[in-house]
Order: sequence, then structure tokens, then C-alpha cells
Amino acid sequence: MAMALNSVIPHTRALSFSTSLPSSPHKKPSSPQFPHPQNRRTATQIVQSAASSSTKTSLSDLEHQLHEDDRSNSFNPTSTSASAWSEFARNVSGEWDGYGADFTTEGNPIELPERVVPDAYREWEVKVFDWQTQCPTLADPEDQVVTYKTIELLPTVGCEADAATRYSILERNVGGVNNKVSAFAYQASGCYVSVLPVEDKSLNKLLEVEYCLINPQDKESRVRIIQVICIDNMKMVLQSLRVLCEQWYGPFRNGEQLGGCAIRDSAFASTPALEASKVVGTWQSSSAVANFNGSQNNFQELSGDSEQNSVRDESGLILLPKQLWCSVKEGKDGSTYSEVGWLFDEGRAITSRCTFSSAATLKEISVASETVA
Repeated sequence: MAMALNSVIPHTRALSFSTSLPSSPHKKPSSPQFPHPQNRRTATQIVQSAASSSTKTSLSDLEHQLHEDDRSNSFNPTSTSASAWSEFARNVSGEWDGYGADFTTEGNPIELPERVVPDAYREWEVKVFDWQTQCPTLADPEDQVVTYKTIELLPTVGCEADAATRYSILERNVGGVNNKVSAFAYQASGCYVSVLPVEDKSLNKLLEVEYCLINPQDKESRVRIIQVICIDNMKMVLQSLRVLCEQWYGPFRNGEQLGGCAIRDSAFASTPALEASKVVGTWQSSSAVANFNGSQNNFQELSGDSEQNSVRDESGLILLPKQLWCSVKEGKDGSTYSEVGWLFDEGRAITSRCTFSSAATLKEISVASETVA
């Protein structure tokens, strides 16, 4: 199946959002501080289906796709628990706002392009690494289709912050007639992993592996770590890295309502990275697994409860802010292991891994809950 990376769409739109930044031209701009939002998700809230959503808000391409039903599409889900998918749809759907940043393969943050940074920051030599982001997400609770957008907003200062402008929109479609991914694994918690072939002008093949991890202690907090991996003569090498830290701000509104001054988080890219000593050593894990080795089903639930001990060493670890890490390592048997992790509490982590064969084909995806052994 031929796959393509959805294009980045430059887009300008005014959105209501404000923050308290210094108005004085002599005062150095600083990171905005945001109060807590008034509306929080409760356990009883259930995301609306695409059909019922259409009666309450105008449908865009994002929502309209969920009405498409193409039974001939070769991307077919496995027979799995309907309740697990329904719970996943409820937990992943909604407005996820936060911050995102690109990092080198050594874990160093990459500055935003100079053309998008306001003059005030440049005058005071303030480096800007983070995009403010939106990620409106909608999962159909019945048809196993997910569609979402990653929206980057231009940095603003002072009174300019009253009108945030969209810089780019990147749309993803999983399942259904517009499917773009080659593999997708999900967990009822809202965690998921997708594998997407990327078009590239070079002769090398690229894969985008996106990990979405939900905080086990707070279902309204999540991180997405996106690795772009280059495949050259069956050798898999990490080429680029993006991290997004997001929080849930309400039911799906297709990005029409920005969290703005209600955002509970702040820019993170230049904050201290995770200390290696906190994640190396012996860990006990309980894993949910989806097996893609020789399987024709590329849409699977992460299931099971496999327990094991493993030793993590510092070799190849990319240490990131927000207690995150990732790696792409080659095993002794020629397999390649792409892994990400989030130390959400002292001695407790949630991790996810993709295992690829020596021929660079996907064998397995797992999500694990880990504790220090």
C-alpha cells in the first residue's frame, strides 16, 4: 500500500487567547503564566459520536470523515473488544492543548525559525524553542477511525497575544477511507502507537513512529513523542525527534476553542533534561502487546499482561525534559528497538516500544507499566 505524509498546511486564523506579558519595552519578555481552567473532564463524560456531534457543531473535513464507510479498504481492524475501543475513543477524543518542540538526536532543543519569533524576543536575546500547540482529536466509538490535527501557533508577546495565529496544520487519518498509517496499536487508556511511511526525496525510506502516552495518575495529561527513523540498507537510524506535552481542555471542537489563558502547562524545551540515574538499572514491567509479525491485521488492541524484569543502561539513551527519554537501538540478533519512556513518579514509569526485524519490518508494539525492581 502506497503511503504519504500529510502535508503541513500554513494557515492564518485569529483565535481569542491572552496572557500577561510585560507591556514595557524595557522589560525582558518571560514565559507566560496561566491560571487553571474552569472546566475539567469528569469520569461520567462520554465523547459524542460523529453523528451526534453534527447536531451541535458545524462539521469540518475532520468530522465528516467519520461518516465515510468504505468496506473495501484493506486496512481492517482485528476482532477485538468493542468496549475497549469505545473506552479508547472516549479517552483520546477532545481538545488537547499544550506545547511542542523539536530536538536533535542528542536531545538538545532546536530553536524556532527566526522568521516566526517576534522582534521583542530577539532584541532581548531570548531564545524560543517551543510552539504552542492544539491537537483536536476525534475517534469514532464504533467504526474504529481516528482523525486529529497538530496545529502550531505563532509565538506572541504583549497585546499581540490577544490574537494567536495558526502557523501550520498537520492532519493525520487512521483507519477508514483516508487511512495513512501502516500500523496502529491502541490501549483503552488512550495510549496509542502509529507507524507511518514518509515520502522522502532521497533513496532512503523513512518511518514516522508516534507514541502517545497517558499519565497513569492523570488521564487529562499526556505526551506524544514522534521519532522519524531513516532506513538505509535495512539499518534503522533516528533522524529527527519531536516532543509534545498536552493536556485535555474539553470535548472535541475541531480546534475552534483555544485553551489560551487557561493552559495549565508552560514551555518546556529548555528546562533540565531527565537524569540518567533515575531510569537506568533493573525494572519490573507489566506489558500489553500487539503482535504484527506476519499479521495482515495492522490495526490492533494492546492486550495481555506480560510481566518481566529488564535492565536499562545509559547507552543510546536520549534524555529529554519533562522526565522523558527515548532511544533507537540495534539488538544482537539484528532487530531494532525504538523505545520511549515517561518517569511520571519516582521509581514509576510508563514506556512503549516498537520492535523491528533485521529486514526493518514491524514485529511488535508494546506499552508497559514499569517500577524499579
